[in-house]
Amino acid sequence: MARLDRAALFAYGLFGMPLAMVALPVYVYVPQLYAERFGLSLTLIGTALLLARLFDAFLDPVLGLWIDGTRRADGYRRFVLLAVPLLAAGFVALFHPPELAAGAPLMWFMVALLVVYVGFSLATISHQSWGAALTQAPDQRSRLTATREGCGLIGVIIAAALPALGPSWWLTAAFLVVLAGSVLLLTRAAPLPERTLRSHGGWSELLVPFRSKLFRWLFAVFVVNGIAAAIPATLFLFFASDRLRLGQQAGLFLVLYFVAAAASMPLWVALAKRLGEARAWMLSMLLAVAGFIWAFGLGAGDAIAFGIICVLSGLTLGADLALPPALLAAVIHQAGDSGKREGVYFGSWSWATKMNLALAAGVSLPLLEWLGYVPGLQSQAGGQALSIAYAVVPCLLKLSAAALLWRAPLRTI
Repeated sequence: MARLDRAALFAYGLFGMPLAMVALPVYVYVPQLYAERFGLSLTLIGTALLLARLFDAFLDPVLGLWIDGTRRADGYRRFVLLAVPLLAAGFVALFHPPELAAGAPLMWFMVALLVVYVGFSLATISHQSWGAALTQAPDQRSRLTATREGCGLIGVIIAAALPALGPSWWLTAAFLVVLAGSVLLLTRAAPLPERTLRSHGGWSELLVPFRSKLFRWLFAVFVVNGIAAAIPATLFLFFASDRLRLGQQAGLFLVLYFVAAAASMPLWVALAKRLGEARAWMLSMLLAVAGFIWAFGLGAGDAIAFGIICVLSGLTLGADLALPPALLAAVIHQAGDSGKREGVYFGSWSWATKMNLALAAGVSLPLLEWLGYVPGLQSQAGGQALSIAYAVVPCLLKLSAAALLWRAPLRTI
């Protein structure tokens, strides 16, 4: 299928909204929720996130292999439906722990995380593989991924805004309603790939993506760039609360960031069409560093300056969301694996995404605690360490990713 009309794009892409409504709260709100409600230390929370993510990440390629192994034309739809109950149950358990969880909060935290992660992984890999199999036309790849990620950004904005507007159950109720509606539209109205999936050749299929030189380069850039983005996401609430002392406005800053990202999507799609996806992505990385490095110098009360930084950074986020999956679809096509092995490619891709987030939480949180930062306690040493971890380290990693992308043979695909 070369060209998709707007109705088809929307029917397919809307499912990105509930997936994003899961992702943001897990990455941003969970550490603070369990630290404040149950008194878990940052080291315990960071370690738990790392271990859960490691398990989940190494499961992703296996899930991709499983998805590729079905011959059914509606295989992607089938796996999405399997994932939905896990997503719903895990989300409720993670964000609304009952009183009995106080007896073993770390165990409850770990089990709920694993349920959410498995459901999220199965749904995400199925959904992204479905999209990559729909079209390999260069002018359509970025449209499809931008639609999916644009819907995801709307979900992120909802997830960022609702906790500041009302009780926590509002977010849960909104998530469940959006999940049900988008699944109904996806399974009833979204187009299926023209070619059916075929059975795989065994466990050796897991290594197929890494036999491609183009995939290895793209994977390396994606990992470095992903860690650069994951560190500020993990530390955002701590930075807003303890460095800027603007914790009550944290939701507003997130909304500014993601609204700017959503608004930038058409621009990055147009630039990708004109410059190519790789060049447009590289430009976004350089602009991200230029806009974000100023966060290092911020202090208490710098609301306007931080709001401007959030908007500038958000404008570059649109490229990070729309362009890498489009490049991956091109790599799959170049390797001759379109319609056959999208699952194992996106399984490895999802593995990288989760390892980025796991390393960001599992390394940055214990490191900050070791350097003397204590959440809620104002100190010069702790504040300085927080600023370096939040702003300087990600910018250095972002520049490294841009350098890798410059060297990568991806600008001609």
